[in-house]
Amino acid sequence: MSYSVKEVFYSLQGEGFHSGRPAIFCRMSKCNLWTGREEDRATAICQFCDTDFIGTDGQNGGKFADAEALCQHLLQFWPKDSEGEIAKVHPFVVITGGEPLLQVDKLLIDQLHKHRFEIAIETNGTKSAPENIDWICMSPKANAPLILESGHELKLVYPQPDLMPEKVAGLNYDYFYLQPMDDKDPLVTKQNIKQALTYCLTHPQWKLSLQTHKLLGID
Repeated sequence: MSYSVKEVFYSLQGEGFHSGRPAIFCRMSKCNLWTGREEDRATAICQFCDTDFIGTDGQNGGKFADAEALCQHLLQFWPKDSEGEIAKVHPFVVITGGEPLLQVDKLLIDQLHKHRFEIAIETNGTKSAPENIDWICMSPKANAPLILESGHELKLVYPQPDLMPEKVAGLNYDYFYLQPMDDKDPLVTKQNIKQALTYCLTHPQWKLSLQTHKLLGID
């Protein structure tokens, strides 16, 4: 199977449980909840996405013929020691999108593990996941089917009037995060942060997740 990747870059994870951790980000092309085109946003299931996942023309993106080709590409971005060898800390890759589970399969997971990768995936939960992914972060979307009912981290963009936290609080996840919805209007963003903070304080099952990479001005 070939893989279409919008972009690859090395940075700090800015959200959720692994916030602050160095990671290789691999953004897969395509999503099943929005085409990525502005003219389709109003009729999309997910209307608040702010990510460009169309095509393979982003930084270090491309089409990769097989899992090994993609692994070799990703390995280029992990720090090397003074002798040019991969650092002792296992490479950590965050596979995101779009919706990565449209492409990520068992062959890719197995090949990444052969190269000692620790694998995290960020998904909307509408597709089943192959076995042995080290960290599954699921971010459900209102009015979308929910297939992936168990994993490690549930990160709910808040508020979504048709998907309030109570609807997903009983799912089989280890950690629950509310992430305030970003908005073009900074006053709306500030209000969303305040609402999420208040909800977490009154429902301590939930932790607050801020997009710290945006606060720091990094990718």
